[in-house]
Amino acid sequence: MIKAIALDDEPLALEILQSLCETIDYIELRKTFTKSDEAFKYLKKYPVDLLFLDINMPSISGLDFYKKLPHKTMVIFTTAYSEFAVEGFTLSATDYLLKPISVARFQQAAEKAYSQWKTQNQNIEQQYLFIRADYSLIKILFSDILYIEGLDDYLKIHIRDQKTVVARMTLKAIIQKLPETEFVRVHRSFIVPVSKVSKIRNKIIFIDQTEIPISTSYEEAFFTLFEGK
Repeated sequence: MIKAIALDDEPLALEILQSLCETIDYIELRKTFTKSDEAFKYLKKYPVDLLFLDINMPSISGLDFYKKLPHKTMVIFTTAYSEFAVEGFTLSATDYLLKPISVARFQQAAEKAYSQWKTQNQNIEQQYLFIRADYSLIKILFSDILYIEGLDDYLKIHIRDQKTVVARMTLKAIIQKLPETEFVRVHRSFIVPVSKVSKIRNKIIFIDQTEIPISTSYEEAFFTLFEGK
């Protein structure tokens, strides 16, 4: 499901976008905004896959708003002015819709977004995850994780050459977000990436200078994955 929001200074335009999105079963329009500052604050906390963005707004142009975004997001520009089309596409816009927007034209743009989203899911999203910690969303590359330590309802994510991230989350919850071919739980308190294991001795895993025990209940799953690499 594509997570989306819409920003347009005209409430009627947002109502039309809401209705159009309801005709597409793979787009979830989570929120709509008439004020750019409110939309920007939301996006900093809750990254989405797709942004429907008006270009001609009083406080800031949609083009400038998109350039400021902290996360890579697909964008479909919406406007009544065709002269913005060229600049819109130079920003790698997914599509550019002229108002009034027909159902057929909207569906065409939605299909483009879906195709792009599927490609991103296959090639990009599997490389990192976002973790909420310190009142922020922190992007963590899978390849940077040394190991994950569970402390009741909290996690300590140990990251190479970076500060350890502490988050309110369980090991059971985070293992579902990690690639199952790369990460494995080895103890009730530890998850490790098999690629970071330097050696194993007497049911002790060595990752850099850290020693992590392998418990009996997780031993078979770990060695099955480790020996298959």
